[in-house]
Amino acid sequence: MNTYIEFQNRRKNLLDILGDGIAVISNSDESARNRDCDYPFRSDSYFHYLSGFPEPEAVILIVGGDQPRSVIFCKPKEESKEIWNGYIYGPEEAAKQFLFDEAYSLDEINKIAPKILKNYIPNKNIYCIPSSIPSNSGIKTNVNIQNWTNKKSVANGYCDLSKILDRMRRLKSEGEINIMQKSANIAAQAHIHAMSITKPGKYEYQIEGEILNQFMQNGARYPAYSSIVASGSNACTLHYVENNSILNDGDLLLIDAGCELEGYASDITRTYPINGKFSPAQKDIYQVVLKAQKAAINKVIPGNYFDAPHNAAIEQIVNGLIDLKILKASRDEVFEKELYKEFFMHRTSHWLGLDVHDAGQYFNGPLEGSNSKPVRFQDSNVLTIEPGCYIKPSRNVPKEFWGIGIRIEDDVLVTSSGHKVLSKNAPKEIKDLEDVVGGLNE
Repeated sequence: MNTYIEFQNRRKNLLDILGDGIAVISNSDESARNRDCDYPFRSDSYFHYLSGFPEPEAVILIVGGDQPRSVIFCKPKEESKEIWNGYIYGPEEAAKQFLFDEAYSLDEINKIAPKILKNYIPNKNIYCIPSSIPSNSGIKTNVNIQNWTNKKSVANGYCDLSKILDRMRRLKSEGEINIMQKSANIAAQAHIHAMSITKPGKYEYQIEGEILNQFMQNGARYPAYSSIVASGSNACTLHYVENNSILNDGDLLLIDAGCELEGYASDITRTYPINGKFSPAQKDIYQVVLKAQKAAINKVIPGNYFDAPHNAAIEQIVNGLIDLKILKASRDEVFEKELYKEFFMHRTSHWLGLDVHDAGQYFNGPLEGSNSKPVRFQDSNVLTIEPGCYIKPSRNVPKEFWGIGIRIEDDVLVTSSGHKVLSKNAPKEIKDLEDVVGGLNE
């Protein structure tokens, strides 16, 4: 069975939605790292979702109407270039392997594409990814369409393809879920290994290196994002990526790391004591965050609003911080003035998939606000659940809590009857963590 049938089926499903329209999607270009080499190439997520084709610069046209078909333009087969840079599919093999109806060389695109597009004016029938979306290919696609249609601008009147694809991408297929489970398993194993080799005196980057090695040893060539390995007060910086501090006895270590497998991301965070034993203050905050995470995960069921896990997490964190006298106001005042945001300032969840913060709206409306409601969970959504608590030095906070930063994050699949935690293999109970940390150093 051809492994690219699922990509072909997605194109067919898109054709049903487009009707007599046409969609144009470009892949990313290679990006220079310096004068001598490029960054490792990674396909644009929208392009990959519809093709699986791995080469840069390629362009897809998905043509609706009386003769529905999918067309790919890609680099020509050139053996002289293959000597230097490796295998090139070429149009003939691209059509055969990736199940396109037609395939042409990129050299012919400015001759063939305008002939296809001429039947799709007025603009309402042409779909593309808006250049305003953080996509590597959006701007290039818009420029191409301008050239092929002799239009000065595609800012107005052209249909937004991302709105259609985002709805499709938010619902994961069985194949996608299987890949994401494997990705989560690999990442969980990497976290376990990191725990086992952690000890005072090592550096954050040494732990990061072990994590990346585990990813590769188990089949995931790349991380899904820059790993956060934050010891002590570094964990109070949400996107800390310097990873160059020494691990000090008595501090906690927060690791936010996930791998990318066949394009799909895992995203796991664990926090644990560097010396293998939580202090009383660390344990108190950890239990607050863990309780919040469990309450949030329990809200991941079909039909619940997307913000239900976040609201459940806030409830538990507020209660816990009031009990610990870190928040000194009444519950009503804490919620009214959002005083908890000093210690928990980010959202609890985001979609997960081909992108770490995956495609799809969170609210039924242009913006979060009084006129929009959160979307409801559906069977086969995948999201993260990641409450946290970050306590910087302050005269208003007991000193034993200073510099504690804790986040616990899991990848969660919405099922027909509730949910499944894809990343459950990574330990997070206090006893389990204390049993694992430093285990390879004994």
